[in-house]
Amino acid sequence: MLKSVGKRLLVGVAAMATLASTAVAVAPQAQAAGTTEYVYSASMHRKIPVRIIDAAGNNNPTLYLLDGLRAPNNTSGWLQNTDVDRFMLGKRTNVAIPFGGGGSFYTNWERRDPKLGVQKWETFLTKELPAYMAKNHGSDNRRNGIAGLSMSGTAALNLASRHPGFYKAVASYSGYPTVTMPGFTQGIQQSVAVMGGNPTNMWGFYPAGEWFANDPFLSAGNLAGHYVYVSSGTGVGSKYDSSVTPGSGNFNPTKFAQMVPLEVAASTSSQLYIARMATVPGVHLTTHISPDGVHWWDYWQARFKQSWQTTFRPAFF
Repeated sequence: MLKSVGKRLLVGVAAMATLASTAVAVAPQAQAAGTTEYVYSASMHRKIPVRIIDAAGNNNPTLYLLDGLRAPNNTSGWLQNTDVDRFMLGKRTNVAIPFGGGGSFYTNWERRDPKLGVQKWETFLTKELPAYMAKNHGSDNRRNGIAGLSMSGTAALNLASRHPGFYKAVASYSGYPTVTMPGFTQGIQQSVAVMGGNPTNMWGFYPAGEWFANDPFLSAGNLAGHYVYVSSGTGVGSKYDSSVTPGSGNFNPTKFAQMVPLEVAASTSSQLYIARMATVPGVHLTTHISPDGVHWWDYWQARFKQSWQTTFRPAFF
């Protein structure tokens, strides 16, 4: 068993390096629901564009959706590759989708980075943006949820664990919540580095600094009584795209390298986290480890919609 886990952790190193060194094409963006508003962050000294779907009225819950490692500054993968913004219309829930944050892990960095600048996403997401949502969109700042995929799946679980009084529900799709386990630490460092950042500016020199304080696996107990959703595929083929299946007539080795190792690592990390969450009293845990599945938005869109039904809606209403 230990040898098996060790091998999968080595896969995690390679996969997270793949995450940092490859880029996957995105679909053309359809006309998205909601409006893009510019929210000033005093902690980061700049305005952050945020796509907001307004539930109308007052005292509404709010769901925050975070982007992946290569999050662009002028849109979000949620808008480019899914229909979740339109899906959320009429759900009596505000939705806030911040743009940017590429390579940041949506956390407060210890120091300003020469390339990525000031990164204080934890402050923005738990204080500054909620205050804006309360003032301008009737958020009650009592019923809050957060979700993310890949890099931001890790971040969503981390933020929820660090602020359990603020978030009632959290979802991770193909995240890496075992931050300080061998392999995953190095993968995160490599991911930040390839995005141009210095990982020591984020949480300091591992194993010192803030690494252990930002590991969702270690702080899982803080989510007792919360609604938690964790999903991943296995990396064994895709029901949406046969080109990532070896032996298929249209097999694409580049797409395979981009989408499969990442999901194998996410599956390993997510299942270790699920086993940990199973020991947390009172947690409302929903999991979905599909027998297939690669690191891509068609799976995340489907899992988001499932998590709305099983996790966010019950937590909000």
